[in-house]
Amino acid sequence: MNCDVVIVGAGPAGIFTALELIRLKKRKKIVMIEKGSPIENRHCPKMHAKTCMKCKPYCHITTGFSGAGAFSDGKLSLSCEVGGDLPDLIGSSATQELIDYADQIYLEFGAVRHVEGLENTEQTKDIRRRAIKAGLKLIDCPIRHLGTEKAQELYRHIQSYLIEQGVEILFGNECTNLVMEQNVCKGVRVHKVGSPDYFEIAAPAVIVAAGRRGADWLERICEEHDILHQSGNVDIGVRVEIRNEIMEKVNKTLYESKLIGYPKPFKNKVRTFCQNPGGFVSQENYDNNLAVVNGHSYKEMKSENTNVAILCSHNFSEPFNQPIAYAQKIGELTNMLGNGHILVQRYGDLLDGKRTWQKELERSNVRPTLTDAVAGDISAAMPYRAMINIINFIEAVDHVVPGFAGAETLLYSPELKFYSNRIKLSDTLQTSIAGLYCLGDSSGWTRGLMMASAMGILMGRILK
Repeated sequence: MNCDVVIVGAGPAGIFTALELIRLKKRKKIVMIEKGSPIENRHCPKMHAKTCMKCKPYCHITTGFSGAGAFSDGKLSLSCEVGGDLPDLIGSSATQELIDYADQIYLEFGAVRHVEGLENTEQTKDIRRRAIKAGLKLIDCPIRHLGTEKAQELYRHIQSYLIEQGVEILFGNECTNLVMEQNVCKGVRVHKVGSPDYFEIAAPAVIVAAGRRGADWLERICEEHDILHQSGNVDIGVRVEIRNEIMEKVNKTLYESKLIGYPKPFKNKVRTFCQNPGGFVSQENYDNNLAVVNGHSYKEMKSENTNVAILCSHNFSEPFNQPIAYAQKIGELTNMLGNGHILVQRYGDLLDGKRTWQKELERSNVRPTLTDAVAGDISAAMPYRAMINIINFIEAVDHVVPGFAGAETLLYSPELKFYSNRIKLSDTLQTSIAGLYCLGDSSGWTRGLMMASAMGILMGRILK
């Protein structure tokens, strides 16, 4: 097969590359390779089975058109200060322009017009004062909240539009390697999922936009083909679940409180991420049978709880430089303690040095929305440094949100964010290999829907 542009991965970065090429009428033959299914065929059986079925050959929550974004909370962060490091590559003003442009495209395809976090300025000032006193930084970031069900509908419209415009999307196929000739990328090798047979797609422009889910694969590809990169971060932490009543002021004022701190004694960066008022804690599964926790919320269906991730950033360079493998081992150990399930523990039990029992959860004010999570002791698997960082950060947040560090607050583990190694990119997003580009979360330069979408737009503008 021959084409002008081949895109590995049908997540936001790849999608918006194709959209911008179409909008600019560049008339290129575009082929997208996606291991998962079309969005209309992505269904998580847990909604009916009430327990994770560990779907094979891939998890429908993380894989398929629009990537994990289709089953996420669908929050679009509208500030260049949030969502990754693209401003370090192209500048803050250029990144903000791309975000504003991407936002208009989302609106065209049906995103809600209301933006969270633009009102209640006095309440915001009060929250900021509390954060400063607690040694935390509150990041201002307007949020356009799609909601899980609305995000799926929006991406379905985009998928239909791309197909109508002639983009060929090869669902149920995965890229296993690059086709190289004299240190130039000439195309990709593709396998039908579950089949040993392969075929090759030749293209002058190969774009890897494999998302966080493809981080491990891309790391191997970089090593095999000597693609210049440096060890990136991984985020290790927990997902906190608490009653809506405790989070009411923050939820109404900001919708999502983005707090950053550097707690003693280690002073590593710790932050909140992906806050879901009235949301649900969920489980995601990776190809190596690793189960990790996440969270999302719907526009219509609400729970009695709010969940939010607390993540501690880790980076390794010498002599060990495999942060992804490190985080995977922590996840595997936690899964072992939970017999393949997510672990959940009450914060008070963690401080008391005891595990949580199922009967204690059943009589608590905070009832788990992840109903098949196993009560246990997350500190038996979490490294000491990360655990201390998380505890001290929770205590600091309690000064901003009184009750956050309550005895019945739930902590789920493992919450892991695998960011690809930071790929060395030129200002045209080209890697050290001619003909090969890397975008979105797989590049190590973005972390989230909006900035990955913005990077895709930039890619579309660059391709001639």
